This record gives sequence, structure tokens and C-alpha cells, in this order.
Amino acid sequence: MAMDSSKTASELPARERILLAAHDLFYRDGIRATGVDKVIAESGVTKVTFYRHFPSKNDLIRAFLDYRHRLWMEWFADAIRRCGGRPGSGLSPLVQVMEEWFRKPIYRGCAFINSVAEMGGALPDVVEICHRHKQDMAMAIRELLADTPQRDALAQAAAIAIDGAIVRAQTEARDADVKQSLDSLALLLSALQATSTPFAEAAQH
Repeated sequence: MAMDSSKTASELPARERILLAAHDLFYRDGIRATGVDKVIAESGVTKVTFYRHFPSKNDLIRAFLDYRHRLWMEWFADAIRRCGGRPGSGLSPLVQVMEEWFRKPIYRGCAFINSVAEMGGALPDVVEICHRHKQDMAMAIRELLADTPQRDALAQAAAIAIDGAIVRAQTEARDADVKQSLDSLALLLSALQATSTPFAEAAQH
């Protein structure tokens, strides 16, 4: 989940430098705790340049979430492939995918869940952007499932299980606790996969 690695931050256009700084600061420290002046200092732009691209902090928050969505979904799709996920192959690769994310030093939970908790009441757009993100995540999970009548419902259930594991892993400091979250996720996904099997078998007869 990174910017174009072929360029250093200083070589990026001003808008991308601002987004990169906001992305890292908002995710690490929180939206409310990060003032515009800190983003400006981190991105190395002037105030005039900042406000030319983002007239308000709310505009920056929306752009940050759109940007985070694109980066995270690209990573998610790539991680599913690297972990052996293919159309119709089943949900088991998702445990390895989540473990990869949970073990990252920069892991601070889901940026979208965090943003709704912080800003959902003050900026309703945040809730809508988060909803779209979660639906796109569920659609990516859907591709792993066989084409049965329960496919959409199972994808949504798997997405909810993953969100629970994300929140749980965010609150756990010990490796053993993170492993327990992953084991619980594996159990839930296995149960969901078993639920889909009778439908898949019935469709073949």
C-alpha cells in the first residue's frame, strides 16, 4: 500500500505529496489529532499550494479516504492472488492475507472504520465512502466463492468476519493474541465455506 516507488516523495506533484503526507499521518495518528499545518509541513508545500488543492480539511479527508480505498483494494487483490486465491477457490486464502496485513509494523486497523468512529457524525460523507469500500471488499471476496444462490450472502458474512478480526487485531499487542484472532477468523471462514458446499454440490447435479 504505497505510492509509486519509482519516485521519491519530493519528486511527486504537490497534490500527491499532500495526499501521501495526509495518508500516513491520518492513519498513524488519527484525523482529529492531525492538523492541516502538520500535513503542510510534512508534505513540504506552502499554505497557498495546499489550499489550492484542498480548500478545506474536509476536502482532504474525502480525498484521503478515496486514495486509501484505491491503495488498499489494489493491495488486497494482489495479496489474494499471492496467497493462492482464484475465482471459486474458496475463502481460506483470506486468513493468510489478513495475517500479512496484521503483521505489518504500520498496522493501525481499518482506516475506514477508524474514520467513521472519528468523523462519521460530523462528516456524513465519511460513512458513505466507508460503505462503498466495504461493499467493494465484499465483491472481491465474492470472486473466491462458487456461483451458488448463497454467494452474495456468504461474501457479506465473510466480510463481516474479517472486519471483526481487523478490530480485534487492532486492540491486541501480543503475537499470541493476534494468532488467536487469525485462528478465530479461520474457523469462521471455514464454517461459512462449509455452508456453501451443499449449494455448490446441488448445482452440479
